[in-house]
Amino acid sequence: MKEAKYITVDEMLELINPEDDIILGMAANEPQLFATNVHKIFDRVKKVNVTNCLPINDADFFMKDEYKDKFYLSGWFYNGSLRKAHAKGNISFIPNHLHLAGKKRIFHRKPRVFISAASMPDKHGYISLSTSNVYEKEAMEAAEIVILEVNQKFPRTFGDVEVHVSDVDYLVKADYEVPAIPDIEPNEKDMIIGKTIASYIKDGDTIQLGIGGMPNAVAKSLYDKKDLGIHTEMFTNEMMNLIKAGVITGKRKTLHNSKHIACFAMGTNELYEFLDNNPSCWILNGNYVNDPHVIGLNDNQISINATLEIDLSGQCASESLGPMQFSGTGGQSDTAVGAQNSKNGKSFIALYSTAMVKNKETGEREEVSKIVLTLKPGAAVSLSRNDIDYVVTEYGCVSLRGTTIAERAELLISIAHPKFRDELRSEAKKIGWLY
Repeated sequence: MKEAKYITVDEMLELINPEDDIILGMAANEPQLFATNVHKIFDRVKKVNVTNCLPINDADFFMKDEYKDKFYLSGWFYNGSLRKAHAKGNISFIPNHLHLAGKKRIFHRKPRVFISAASMPDKHGYISLSTSNVYEKEAMEAAEIVILEVNQKFPRTFGDVEVHVSDVDYLVKADYEVPAIPDIEPNEKDMIIGKTIASYIKDGDTIQLGIGGMPNAVAKSLYDKKDLGIHTEMFTNEMMNLIKAGVITGKRKTLHNSKHIACFAMGTNELYEFLDNNPSCWILNGNYVNDPHVIGLNDNQISINATLEIDLSGQCASESLGPMQFSGTGGQSDTAVGAQNSKNGKSFIALYSTAMVKNKETGEREEVSKIVLTLKPGAAVSLSRNDIDYVVTEYGCVSLRGTTIAERAELLISIAHPKFRDELRSEAKKIGWLY
């Protein structure tokens, strides 16, 4: 049986060819030794293509001008760093539904090298991919060379994240901290929206939550519930808190009973300690976890996502501001459709009714409605109007399932900020959506 060989960072960099295709682990699984050192080989490469998702480091290879002609970054999900670096011209977004992200990317560009952070090998020779298996195993199977930065600080998780050292080509010993993100404290609007959504959640429901003030507000409003379950894209701090409080047990789940299912985790160090060697928490392949058909096998599945803007027909622009890529589709469509496939399932899209935006003519910030007649030109439709269900603002919750354009226009206007309602109704009449 082949055993993975331990190598140094410099030896890892020597394995990279001048025009390589490389896929990196996601979010906390970003291989930090590689990401923060790969720019050092700029003088011998021509155009290395790196595909990643939610990078942690503002790495030189994509942030600094002097390397932009040597490295090209393809991203499944933008963060602040990628938005900032996008103007350099060596970064582009990959449109995707999360459950198909890895499969479709590999179909287009098969990676020669896959690199990820991981836990240390155990006594049986097994390594855990730790915090993420969104696409990591798929990339491992497709790549010619597999390199893992093994780190004793990374939690050993369960599910289908285990890989044997015989399936890895090289190991690099690492000692960096697991990237942690703080809890975001919900504001007043978040709590109003969170409590509204929580009122629709019943004992025994299975939930999917994201990260941010609104999802945290929902979680904080669930402590009077019993036997909730988790089938989610991202395992968060608030989910951990609900498990510790006995609110989430998974005992009524119709799929993976009593198991808490996710395809990646990110949060505080307390979350990583909770996940370490915890057999109740499974990190499974994102191609499975986020498959709308699989999600629908959970009875009473509740999906909760946020959007940046919604038009009166129900189209959600959740990842771009006009043509400017802001984040990514992620699992929004996966989970929204999956929840509606579920027996008694519900999908919620949440947003503030307004936002403060700089006026291009005056330079002053002004309040604008986030419920609009039509989306901004160039905006990406993250969730189609065919897949919309419940929509929530601080002014209430409406169900658009099965409604006509006229009906949903009236419903959405009813939860818009009061000062924009007359204008929205007038605009809808002008284009024939209302009479």
